[in-house]
Formats: sequence, structure tokens, C-alpha cells
Amino acid sequence: MGKIIFFEDKNFSGRHVECGTDCADLTCLLSCCNSIRVESGCFMVYQKPNYNGNQYYLRKGEYPDVHHWMCVSDSVSSCRLIPTGPGSFNMRLYERIEFGGQMMDLVEDCPSVMERFHTHDIFSCNVTNGNWLFYEHPNYRGKMYLIRPGEYKRFSEWGGRSARVGSIRRIMDY
Repeated sequence: MGKIIFFEDKNFSGRHVECGTDCADLTCLLSCCNSIRVESGCFMVYQKPNYNGNQYYLRKGEYPDVHHWMCVSDSVSSCRLIPTGPGSFNMRLYERIEFGGQMMDLVEDCPSVMERFHTHDIFSCNVTNGNWLFYEHPNYRGKMYLIRPGEYKRFSEWGGRSARVGSIRRIMDY
């Protein structure tokens, strides 16, 4: 269960919209978003409708302006509830598209893909357990991408513009 509230103005004021599950298009409900309160659960918010554009991971807390969730504009157009809870995490990473090349297993956080696997390009992956975040740079910095259970035959399927992955983190209920 989750609850997120989007506000048109900074500091939780102005018109607002509450969501407790995925919402593919918030643009018909809000003209802009300048603050967010996550009352429960974890969410990925997206700059564009239908879960496209820049992605931002938000967990329980208050985000009084766009800079508190690393956004550069007031455009939040869709959101996705991320299930969390106890359980195992397992992912297979591949150095080529369509699960080709060297295979690398991952069951825990990885602050540096280059140090751990001696590569920085992940072209495809298969997630069997858990929800994960791919980060553009080491130490969980830069653009992020939600990786849910399933097969990703190429990096474009998770929204990446390139195969560059700097670090990987499990999404856990803290």
C-alpha cells in the first residue's frame, strides 16, 4: 500500500492530487508539480506521461520543492508504486543485447559496476526477484531507472539512452 500527494505549488500548497497506485497520466489532473509528500510506500515519478522521460525515486518523506527530488523542472506526469517488502533479490546482467556475452549475477547492491564486473555497459538483464534501480554513475548518482522483475533485451526497454550503468541498488522497505 502506498500514498503519494502531488502539489502544484511549493511547500505543499495549491491544488493537489492523491495517488495510491500507478497513474499513467497526471497532466489531466495537475498543470504542474512543485512539491510532493509520500505518506507511505515507495514511488517512481516520471517527467512524461506513460512512465517516460526522467525518472525519480521517492520514498516516504516530504519534498517541498523540485530540487528535493533532483528534478530540474516542475513536470511530473506519471507515477508508479513500487512494491517493497522482505524477500530475495536476484538479477542477471549481460554485456550484449538479447542476453548475449558474459553473464553476471547480482543479489546485492553494487556501488560500482566497473569495479565489481570490470565493465560499465549493461546491454540487457533478466530480473527474477525484487525491484532495482540502475544509476548512470557510480555511488548511486545521476539518472536512475526502475528495473522491475522481467526481461529487458536491450537498455532502451528500461528507458536508457545508452548501456552505461554506474551502480545498482535494491529497492527495499527501510
